[in-house]
Amino acid sequence: MKMSNYYYYIDVVHRMCWKYPETFHYATSSQDIEEAFRLKKVASLIGVEGGHSIDSSLGTLRTMYYLGARYLTLTHSCNTPWADNWLVDTGSELPENGGLSAFGKQLIVEMNRLGMLIDLAHVPVKVMHQVLDMSKAPVIFSHSSAYAVCQHKRNVPDDVLAKVNQTEGIVMVNFYNDYVTCSKTATLSDVADHFDHIKKMGGAGIIGFGGDYDGVTRLPEGLENVSKYPHLVAELLRRGWTDDEVEAALAKNLLRVMKKVEEVRDSLASTLPDDLPIPYEDVKNPCRTSYGYPDSGAVHSLSTLTLLLALALQAFMTITA
Repeated sequence: MKMSNYYYYIDVVHRMCWKYPETFHYATSSQDIEEAFRLKKVASLIGVEGGHSIDSSLGTLRTMYYLGARYLTLTHSCNTPWADNWLVDTGSELPENGGLSAFGKQLIVEMNRLGMLIDLAHVPVKVMHQVLDMSKAPVIFSHSSAYAVCQHKRNVPDDVLAKVNQTEGIVMVNFYNDYVTCSKTATLSDVADHFDHIKKMGGAGIIGFGGDYDGVTRLPEGLENVSKYPHLVAELLRRGWTDDEVEAALAKNLLRVMKKVEEVRDSLASTLPDDLPIPYEDVKNPCRTSYGYPDSGAVHSLSTLTLLLALALQAFMTITA
């Protein structure tokens, strides 16, 4: 998807919240979500699915944050110039970055500084471990299920679930049949099996709902649309989940993660933004354009660009004087 399309969709969220204020409440923080609950409105957050959208630019990452984006899925289904994607674990694509490149690690640090949630759905296991080991803030898996229940590479293995528990993150269960049963058919009960397994491995505190209704083509019988959520809640209660555990999975676990991410952001308030660009030789990749770099491949430093601008302004003033 072209980077400009992401800005279009960000604009759509803003315009929808403006046009239908009785229904939607624009949210960029945990406090905003809680306010939406109080007002009995839909909390409307902005997320970016796929690190290719930032075009390997920390400036673009920051711009998206300033426009309201509060999470970034590091990859989608192609290797960016700085992070490998989940297809590497299937063998259908070759690794290009050894998981995260040096710039990929810069990105994690900058996301911590901004207060942007790191989403590890769509990344290979190596990247899962790298990020969990280095991030100062907890992470999310916005739409992934349990690998032990369905051995699909988009799902989360048990050793990673244990680490998510240790780092106080969250795994939000995906409803896509292929990730639920590793087949084209599934039922609501099959989805509940993933909830049970994740709870067994990491506790009810690391679980969320990540239906992925706008991104899949096959859904379980009994969970065909969001109106069926209460049926899944009833199934979890039938299986012995407490009211508090279900409430946590529905919202409070994600709120806890967001609050911790905001705390880490606040602790880094005196840290300057990272302005070191990715090396040009690293961006010759289908998941990144060469836009913004001169034809020679040389990258001007910020001080050089400032000097050139100053000289240009001086020349203009001399001519017009």
